[in-house]
Amino acid sequence: MKDFLTISEVAEKWDVSIRWINQLCNEGRIDGAQKFGNTWAIPANAKRPPDQRIKSGKYVKRQGK
Repeated sequence: MKDFLTISEVAEKWDVSIRWINQLCNEGRIDGAQKFGNTWAIPANAKRPPDQRIKSGKYVKRQGK
């Protein structure tokens, strides 16, 4: 098992956009994330931070109409 994952791997694992993971890294909200040049390395065991946009902390995807 890898010790670190890329932004795209974490985005797929957490089912969110690459852009959102990048923003979380830039804000320092993912523990242990390290930047090497222009690339983020995120620990494979990093926990998904709560979504602060939603008061409950849970984001529920809406189903298509």
